[in-house]
Amino acid sequence: MATRTVRLTQEGYDRLKATLAQEYVRLEEATRILRELTGSSDDYDDSGLEEAKQEKGRIENRIDDLEDQLARAEIIHNTDHGRVELGDRVLLRDEATSAEMRVQVVSPIEAGVLEGDVPKVSDESPLGRAIIGRNVGETAEVTIGANAKRYTIVEVNEPQVA
Repeated sequence: MATRTVRLTQEGYDRLKATLAQEYVRLEEATRILRELTGSSDDYDDSGLEEAKQEKGRIENRIDDLEDQLARAEIIHNTDHGRVELGDRVLLRDEATSAEMRVQVVSPIEAGVLEGDVPKVSDESPLGRAIIGRNVGETAEVTIGANAKRYTIVEVNEPQVA
């Protein structure tokens, strides 16, 4: 079975690494608590011990997931100016209202995060699918349920690197 690459912006990769570091700290604390409970537990009151074991297991699973995602990560390096690609920040104009909004197109693992005033939109979402691969000046139609909106791509910027 082929390993599926996880395409991330540099910010997304850094965020995953920071989350992994936090999870390791949580694991140390959970291990310490489990040791204390194991040493002081009697056979009549093991509910706290069982909860501590389950929490430690959840943290270990989260660490495994994060390490797997980081091992499969590919940092996005865009080169095509003017064409929407994964990682780009895109300025869109609503054709009906002329209101403008800026979004960053990212992989699903990064979506939903708000950094500053730029929401991160998955390339697998209706909006992401509609604008990916389009050029500045093109119009994309996004349909969600019975609602359809048309957006013109006003500007495309590569991801900002810290």
